[in-house]
Amino acid sequence: MSSLVENTMYEISQIFLLPTLVLIAILFLYAFWTLGEFAVLAWLRRTGGGRPLLDRFRDSPELSDDELDVLAHKQLEHPRIASRVTPMLGLVATMIPMGPALKSLSDGNLAKVSDNLTVAFSAVILALIAASITYWVVNVRRRWLAEEMIEIQALKEVSA
Repeated sequence: MSSLVENTMYEISQIFLLPTLVLIAILFLYAFWTLGEFAVLAWLRRTGGGRPLLDRFRDSPELSDDELDVLAHKQLEHPRIASRVTPMLGLVATMIPMGPALKSLSDGNLAKVSDNLTVAFSAVILALIAASITYWVVNVRRRWLAEEMIEIQALKEVSA
């Protein structure tokens, strides 16, 4: 009975390798997309623009602080989730091939060990690069949005 449960768990875990690798590849590309958006926004900020929260407030000055806060959180939501989920997927993509690698090692098949470890470590490296990029972007953009909130408060005080 125990062997049946163990084999079933092993087979189920193997099903998740390909979807996990696909998600890591997508998030890796997304990280560079986010980095590109960040670079454009940074360039716009240097030229006096690139302040989406402030622009939104100027379009709708009746927005409350809470509504502006929600808008700020919404702008950071996707890269923030990516920065948190990607390392977890990297760990999953590392652990799934370890079972077959260890089994191949016990069978003396070093070529299969190498193949499985290559997949495992490549996936975790790409996941960590993607997570690092999105984490950095989120933190800088969070500061920028906080600065915009301060500017909005100053505008509200001047108009009051």
